[in-house]
Amino acid sequence: MSDALDKTIARAEGFLKRFREKPVAHLIDGKQDSGSGETFETHSPIDNTIIAKVARGGAAEIDKAAKAAMKAFRTGWSQTSGEQRRKVLHKIADAIEARADEIALVECIDTGQPIRYMSKAALRGAENFRFYADRAPAAQDGLSLPTDTHLNYTIRQPIGPVGVITPWNTPFMLSTWKIAPALAAGCAVVHKPAEWSPLTAVLLSEICLEAGLPAGVLNTVHGFGEDAGKTLTEHPDIKAIGFVGESATGSAIMAQGARSLKRVHFELGGKNPVVVFADADLDRALDAVLFMIYSLNGERCTSSSRALVEASIYDAFSKRAAERMKKIKVGHPLDPATEIGPLIHPRHVDKVLSYVKAAEQEGATIIGGGRAGSQGNFVAPTLYLGARNTMKIAQEEIFGPVLTMIPFADEQEALAIANDVRYGLAAYLWTKDVGRAHRFAQAVEAGMVWVNSENVRHLPTPFGGMKSSGIGRDGGDYSFDFYMETKNIAIALDNHKIPKIGT
Repeated sequence: MSDALDKTIARAEGFLKRFREKPVAHLIDGKQDSGSGETFETHSPIDNTIIAKVARGGAAEIDKAAKAAMKAFRTGWSQTSGEQRRKVLHKIADAIEARADEIALVECIDTGQPIRYMSKAALRGAENFRFYADRAPAAQDGLSLPTDTHLNYTIRQPIGPVGVITPWNTPFMLSTWKIAPALAAGCAVVHKPAEWSPLTAVLLSEICLEAGLPAGVLNTVHGFGEDAGKTLTEHPDIKAIGFVGESATGSAIMAQGARSLKRVHFELGGKNPVVVFADADLDRALDAVLFMIYSLNGERCTSSSRALVEASIYDAFSKRAAERMKKIKVGHPLDPATEIGPLIHPRHVDKVLSYVKAAEQEGATIIGGGRAGSQGNFVAPTLYLGARNTMKIAQEEIFGPVLTMIPFADEQEALAIANDVRYGLAAYLWTKDVGRAHRFAQAVEAGMVWVNSENVRHLPTPFGGMKSSGIGRDGGDYSFDFYMETKNIAIALDNHKIPKIGT
């Protein structure tokens, strides 16, 4: 290792020392809470050593947190002015930026994500808080809908305490993406972070409390889906669940929340197509194809995991992709030269590598792949060539640095292949034909489409998927549609005739 990397590792270890010294507690009603005393271990994907012992919450801790959230919601936060919420959320953003280095380093060790991507994770989280802070004063605004006899107007009101369940891949940013609009709307939150990467959720809860968020408005309970998660989704005081994760888990959450008619918002899996036509700027297209599958270890829901390439350029394009893929650097996540770090967990490594056998059996050509290194969860980038859309590698979400490349003959076939999956989160299209760009973008079954671009987020735009990729939209005021109830109030002008009966 270089001296610079050694120093970065030492700095990370300094931030992690507190987690190693004593079990990580829940935050409930503004206080550290060890709950029952039961714990679970979180491991570093780099070498699978224990980073920390974490309090394992269950029904009792979730119930306590939900009641604290309800109390905080009813007695203060929901009545706090939008302008005051704005001030608090900006203070949270300031505190996130002040601890950006700590957040990035802890997240890298906890998740295995390379520092080249996580160095901006805290800043993106702060941006989420600032974006929704500035929208808090107008969050309750509605419409004026007058008639000749009544003045109708609408207002929006916070729905109540909400549950937020976040994933393990980029946990800090995704937590802020859910929690910031909930707080801006006036809701209280019970957050259950993923058990495989819980540590930056601890930092976020501390930051919010220290920045002036009242006790009980944000509660963090660690635990597993089968007990803490299930209790949260079934709890009668929790009025809505925002969840990011696997489609199967989303289905289970919907069933669990059905009895209490809980509102749900799901951002689930994807098997997203990137469609490359022969007339595209192929250099830019290749850069985008590789970036959107091999960055973030391939562990992102919007990754372009299926590359559909026009047959006339398939051989040349796939050859260039293979040459570039072989140069991707796999290494320690804190090394700034690393492009792929270790995957989150040994079980996830086994899942990703299990597709190699399926690809062999179905006749795909395999380039790269396999374990990298003698320890940790390192997997080399993989490319499956000569694939058909009926193959397992083209239908199932692998969620790793794995690209399946499929040829197509024409626009009609490309669209048919793109839509022939159960997912519909994102799609990417590369072409210089303006008419085709619009036709294809409108016809592809995806909640988000980027044309001649990788995934570039604009916070006011809607984010979410179709089919098995989710329900609802995040972003801009779309988030308020989930975290708030719309109420219509009709005031009579005393000039309409009221029907009479019994006279």
